[in-house]
Amino acid sequence: MSHLAQDSVKVDTSDPDRLAELEALDVLDTASEEGFDDAVQIARLICQTPVALASLVAADRQWFKARVGFPDCQTDLSRSVCVYALGEPDLLVIPDLTTDPRTRTNPLVVGEPHIRFYAGAPLRMPSGRVIGSLCVIDHQPRPDGLSEDQAEALRRLARQVMILLRERRQLARMQAAEVQAGAATNRRLALIELGDQLRDIGTIPEMTAKAAEIVGRTLNASRAGYGELDRTGAFVTVPEDWALPGEVRLTGRHRLADYGSIGAGIERGETLAVTDVGSDIRTAAEAEPFTALGIRAMLNVPVRERGRTVGLLFVNSPAPRTWAPEEIAFARNVADRVQVGIARLRADEVQATLNRELSHRMKNTLAMVQAIATQTMRNAVTLEDARHALSARLLAMGKAHDLLLTGERESASLEAVVRGALAIHDDAERGRLRLAGPSVHVGSRAALSLALIVHELATNAVKYGALSVPEGSVSVSWQIDTSGAEPIIRLCWIEGGGPTVTAPDRRGFGTRLIERGLAGAFGGHALLTYRPEGVICELTATLAGLEAEE
Repeated sequence: MSHLAQDSVKVDTSDPDRLAELEALDVLDTASEEGFDDAVQIARLICQTPVALASLVAADRQWFKARVGFPDCQTDLSRSVCVYALGEPDLLVIPDLTTDPRTRTNPLVVGEPHIRFYAGAPLRMPSGRVIGSLCVIDHQPRPDGLSEDQAEALRRLARQVMILLRERRQLARMQAAEVQAGAATNRRLALIELGDQLRDIGTIPEMTAKAAEIVGRTLNASRAGYGELDRTGAFVTVPEDWALPGEVRLTGRHRLADYGSIGAGIERGETLAVTDVGSDIRTAAEAEPFTALGIRAMLNVPVRERGRTVGLLFVNSPAPRTWAPEEIAFARNVADRVQVGIARLRADEVQATLNRELSHRMKNTLAMVQAIATQTMRNAVTLEDARHALSARLLAMGKAHDLLLTGERESASLEAVVRGALAIHDDAERGRLRLAGPSVHVGSRAALSLALIVHELATNAVKYGALSVPEGSVSVSWQIDTSGAEPIIRLCWIEGGGPTVTAPDRRGFGTRLIERGLAGAFGGHALLTYRPEGVICELTATLAGLEAEE
């Protein structure tokens, strides 16, 4: 028990280890609790004083967990007497505060409430560090201090206060663990619900809306949503988000640059967890777009595929909050599942389109085969002629199909279509077939007919025209005419160096196919000219018609 006055005593309250132990108790600024209130009442009664306090000394203030007979719930350290108990091995007793050098100028001594007597038992942690005191105060000096029984009772009550603090901390930990366990269970159930929903949902907006709702509910957010980034990474499109009533919805297309500099991190695939947009260094300078939407805390989880960010799950809160690692992991799990679900829906759409296309293409092909077979047999002189002609025409169709099916959109370039149709003649006539023209896309609608036309021209050239003699040659050229209202493609087949040409007496199937097939396929027309020095075929169509898909 100390009664000695010490001159020039300076108490250090900034010991980080002591402050860390006090902080770990998580008790500062909490509401009053019965156990602590009982302790100060008992101390007051036993010591027969008008004032008793359970005081905790922080770095810059003393705060009273329980008090009786004292108006304030805290004071700054310049008015604290309990601060001197931090370095005491036992009770700190000051019989007359007006005569002790440490306290005689204290504002609470020289002014209201004019305290005169102080006795405090240190609140000591198991480490030995003191975090405060259980003290009694009188407005009258007490030269004899406390009796031995009073002093012992104050010590024991101080130990009980420490027991209450430790039990309180343990209870808080148990409650936090229970809350965390409940939250973990909710997250697991949410993932199960999400899996069930994504399996049955048939559209992307429905999928993103349901995922956003589940995330928002599970994380107690004000808004949540999932958006897909365009190829440039500059825009994100949110098909359908979720928000509490009264909150602004973010459905639609957004430019990431409108939200400050966060776009660069999203593009790199970095998860952004912001506790408070106003204080986080990544958003503080550009917080206005977020606060305008009622966002104080936010969580952005990018989804990456093949080296680029393709999706973004966002979660917003109207108040500052710390995002737990488990919450971030949950959001990432949801984001990945949504992107997989979207990919599945898109794959289903592509497969359905392919199935429809295949059915349509098969019907068209079979109809064309039937027409070719009928006309070939009708115009053939002998069965052997019919067999060779039909075989060659079907081979040309097959090569055209090969070209179409190797392209991303079942289409090909004009040069590839022409070369494919001439492939069966290329080895024998190498150097005698010349192609020239710009790169032009040929849609699936025109490619088959164009291939058959070129094949018919080549077959006639081999049988009767320029390719029937060694010195003959064929030139195929095309160009785009942009002088009119819309671009026109002009393709010209010119034979030269062959036998003298005379116009046929009758128009066979090949001629009709050449002159009408292109027009029937994509709105163009063909003109065959039989010059003595060689056949010329001019094909003309709009560029849009040539490029059109089915």
